[in-house]
Amino acid sequence: MRIFVTGGTGYIGRSLIDALLRRGEHVVVLSRQSARARERLPESPAIDLVEGDPQYAGPWQAHVAGCDAVIHLAGESVGSRRWDVRFRQILRDSRVDSTRRVVESIAAASPSGRPRVLISASGIDYYPLDVDVGPSVLDDDDEVDERTAVGEHFLARVGADWEAEARAAEELGVRVVRMRTGVVVGGRGGPLDRWVRAFRWFVGGKLGSGRQWMSWIHMDDAVGAYQFALDTDSLTGPVNLVAPGRLRNAEFARQLGRSLRRPSWLPVPGPALRLVLGGIAEYLLAGRPAVPAALLRAGYRFRRVRPF
Repeated sequence: MRIFVTGGTGYIGRSLIDALLRRGEHVVVLSRQSARARERLPESPAIDLVEGDPQYAGPWQAHVAGCDAVIHLAGESVGSRRWDVRFRQILRDSRVDSTRRVVESIAAASPSGRPRVLISASGIDYYPLDVDVGPSVLDDDDEVDERTAVGEHFLARVGADWEAEARAAEELGVRVVRMRTGVVVGGRGGPLDRWVRAFRWFVGGKLGSGRQWMSWIHMDDAVGAYQFALDTDSLTGPVNLVAPGRLRNAEFARQLGRSLRRPSWLPVPGPALRLVLGGIAEYLLAGRPAVPAALLRAGYRFRRVRPF
């Protein structure tokens, strides 16, 4: 199989490309800096590097033709800097515009040369938060599956626009899978780095009240689910990329501390988190109690049912 990948040097991307190479696939990796990508990816004749920015039209788009599948992971990390008006726009554009360009690339290919499947990243922030006020509020013990309506907060609106661009490929006869990803643990680096550093310095603990649900997935299953989506023609539409065993934030923190042989004793108050991190703090203090209904229904078997 020949697979076109955006975001291949990112947190999930590197582990996924390793797995695709092990199973004998040929990978075409789009990167804004091909020299940097070459340093971060394994040396392999089964990797073709293409330079280009997925947010903008360019010669890179011609490389989608002839591929069997597209895996679209590109998007600015929500935790890469403090949120302000400009960065919120960057977060949106890096997801929405890049997905539009990818679908344009698929449309430009001849029908016989089009990929059969587009697997596009999304996030469980598509859903309401359990601290929302108004019609999107979730009760404390609600479960969120793929049928749950979109939320009304910023990242939910971004997610809805992001997924709408991906769904446009369905009109081209392409199977589209939208991976609504939770907190990914177990990879190289990643979103838990700051929290892990706090634990290593013996100042780790729950965030805020600790009662908010954390929907997580181990990197082994994140990678496994992407491969499952490549191979499973019946899997289409939104997919919650989370493990079956959601945890309260306080219990997640206790398990993280045990895995690092550190105590989980120093909670981070909500106001302090908001002061240090800005807008993203609201998403750390709120829960998204998502369950992987679509994956389980399609027959995916999870490898890791505990995060650590």
